[in-house]
Amino acid sequence: MTAQAPSRRPVAPQRVHALIVGVESYDAGPAWDLPGPARDAVRLYRLLRATGVPEDQLRLHLAPLPPYVPEVPYAPADHATLRRALVRELPSAQGDILWVWWGGHGVLDRFGHLRLFCADATTADKLGIDLDSALDRYAGDAVPGFAEQLWVVDACETFEEALGFAEQLPPDALPVGRRNLAHRQTVLRAAGRGRAAANDPARATGLFSDVVLGLLADRAAALPAPPDPEELFPAVRARIGALRDAGRTLQYPEIRLLSPERSETLPAPAPRPAPRPLAPLQRAVDALMAYPLMADPAERQAVISALNPRDTGTLARHTKARTDATNLLTHLGRRRPQALWELYDAVVSVDDDPARRDELEAALRQFEDISECPRDRG
Repeated sequence: MTAQAPSRRPVAPQRVHALIVGVESYDAGPAWDLPGPARDAVRLYRLLRATGVPEDQLRLHLAPLPPYVPEVPYAPADHATLRRALVRELPSAQGDILWVWWGGHGVLDRFGHLRLFCADATTADKLGIDLDSALDRYAGDAVPGFAEQLWVVDACETFEEALGFAEQLPPDALPVGRRNLAHRQTVLRAAGRGRAAANDPARATGLFSDVVLGLLADRAAALPAPPDPEELFPAVRARIGALRDAGRTLQYPEIRLLSPERSETLPAPAPRPAPRPLAPLQRAVDALMAYPLMADPAERQAVISALNPRDTGTLARHTKARTDATNLLTHLGRRRPQALWELYDAVVSVDDDPARRDELEAALRQFEDISECPRDRG
């Protein structure tokens, strides 16, 4: 990369604003629950607040998932509130630097735009913000201030058509003014085109968010100025690459740089040629079938009986062990991804072989990445 060029002179905290969004709970119901984004958002809020940015210039919008109760003031994360902040409130603010942070569910629509779902999204009415139109708005004269902007988005970019939505997402663009050369935008996106952004429900954090927040904490002395993207992105890419190598995610973050001097999107470099990896479902089925107990109908039934009846009541069964295992995994992943870990507990409680256990855990994490994307439930 070549330098993007904003000078790294000291920044007055009074000239910094932020829109920080973390959506864990949706009106769509428990199938969309996503523990982590609200907690990640509060971590960034605290980082910026510690640098002296006034509290009323940090717009924190959350939909936390119980039992988490944020200990900082926040506003709701519904569509009308967030759209008002983006269209009316922030453009009229006086400032030089804008941070935008968004964590939650997202999808890449059929026009290639990233749609970020708001807390009041339902399966019938998927209310969300069109990130690409928001970026266009903030790159023109509709927003006279905020010459330097950092946008960080931790959301899936799974293709809309891959999620089985009953209806195509309707257009919902923000109003855009006349384009100009007055802004520099750096946009960090977690997943990469067509990929899921992994979440760690046990630690209640997004993998990408946790990496970025850790790197920002290491650079806290330089905040609230946005970090140098030329230095930050390789560090993000390296840490996510290590998580990929460990089988914890399939995502490839990308960075988009827009300024008077340049406009380009820089994805992570393509992986080295390697044998084609197993699809997440195939790997999960193989890992489950590696347990001898899965070949025995009675032992297989004992494992399924240990699961929550609400998850298995409508499970389609089959006499062939592999077909039965495939049905079980896809059924649990669609109904409630946490049920996959209840299956894991049931299996390893019977057979705790370390090698089989580690592979089953890695395979389920990979399979969970695609299962956690929001889908229509019927």
